[in-house]
Amino acid sequence: MTAEMNRYADFEGLRAEAVALRREGLSLRQIRDRLKIFNNDLLQRLVKGEPPPEWTKRPNAKDDLRARARELRLQGMTYDQIQVELGCSKSSISLWVRDLPKPERKRTREEASEIARRGWEPTMRRREEHRRETKRAAAEGIGAMSDRELFILGVGLYWAEGTKDKAHARRERVAFVNSDPGMVRVFAAWLDLLGIPAARRTYSLMIHETADVAGAERYWAELVGVDPTRLGKTTLKRHNPKTIRKNIGAEYRGCLVIRVLGSADLYRRIEGAWYGIVGAVASMD
Repeated sequence: MTAEMNRYADFEGLRAEAVALRREGLSLRQIRDRLKIFNNDLLQRLVKGEPPPEWTKRPNAKDDLRARARELRLQGMTYDQIQVELGCSKSSISLWVRDLPKPERKRTREEASEIARRGWEPTMRRREEHRRETKRAAAEGIGAMSDRELFILGVGLYWAEGTKDKAHARRERVAFVNSDPGMVRVFAAWLDLLGIPAARRTYSLMIHETADVAGAERYWAELVGVDPTRLGKTTLKRHNPKTIRKNIGAEYRGCLVIRVLGSADLYRRIEGAWYGIVGAVASMD
């Protein structure tokens, strides 16, 4: 073992020397040169816990910003006001002033909310106008629909919202359930396209017991063009007092169930067409 290796083996002795030099105000480079230790990891371990001398610290470019942020906070400014004044991020401001007391609220919550609402109104109007224009342009872009397009749309619509056959539960029958009037209209038009007569279609309603059941029955009967007496027995969903209902108000009319009698063959055609669509999409790859 060389003398240098013996010296490295005396870690505590080396540490005592390094700490003494650190406390004298030497930098790591100076300690390295003085003790002839060129292993950076070992050098860091030797002075661990000893703060570097002030003269070795580089000035922080944000020190002035931090001091100014604290000054403004003490003057009662909010994070937003400080951000506008200094041009730095809120996260930095929060870090710098989090130990300082919050400024007293100069407005009530209601007043602040009203000011914020007035400030947002022009933006919200622009967003609403953009939203409506986007929808209008998209609707106009559809144009006329061919029989083939309606057929494919109807197959996809049924496969998303209709009853499906399962290996563990044979359900080769057509039953479509939805609460969206537009979806119901499209499905009814699809049945018309397939030549399904009105006599083979049955209708029933599923709705919460606290809703306007009679009004909902009249609404759906008118939508599909049948007398309300043609509707089957309505299924009422019992109220659970532990839950808060969101499906309330005049727009809530439950779900309409459309069933096609003697529809096993129709169901098989739907399922086959759906897998044909899937295969066609796969072939596009």
